[in-house]
Amino acid sequence: MKIQADKLSKAMASANVNLEQLAGAIVSPSLKPDRALSALANWLAGRDHPRAKADHVRRLAGALGVEAKDIVRFTSQVRHHRGSPRKARLVADLVRGKPVDQALNMLSFTTKRAAVNIKKALNAAIADAELAEADVTRLFVAESRVDEAPRIKRFHPKDRGRAHPIIKPLSHITIGVEEKPLKGARR
Repeated sequence: MKIQADKLSKAMASANVNLEQLAGAIVSPSLKPDRALSALANWLAGRDHPRAKADHVRRLAGALGVEAKDIVRFTSQVRHHRGSPRKARLVADLVRGKPVDQALNMLSFTTKRAAVNIKKALNAAIADAELAEADVTRLFVAESRVDEAPRIKRFHPKDRGRAHPIIKPLSHITIGVEEKPLKGARR
């Protein structure tokens, strides 16, 4: 789960709650009072540090009077995918913006190697959304990103003592789903 800064600030404005009140609501043994205030400031600035745990999101949503699914994006990552980022981006671009059922169907019938790991990340994000009681029929792929990962470097021996490098690219795949707002509902 990743807290969306714009949704959090709108919820704070509509609930008329300030930062100190919210920080008091999310204090737990894992998040001390001074760290809770700096964590909230980071989340409002769009930074995901410290990573928001499900318990923090539930407490935050309870203090704002909204549901957890209204202030977060459900993300999942597959790190160190054994394939180049350029090839994986072709598949990631294919599912971006699509409803999750349509995206899963596309990934099932795509012959590209990256489709397996993108589907795995999408299923994990959907499961995360189900745990937060989001309506699965209204989920869509809001974020699909492929970043470069460290490359594996090998050498192939050649004649006369030479060696030719072999670079094996890896990539990090990130998939995020959100619930599509109802028609006519104001946010």
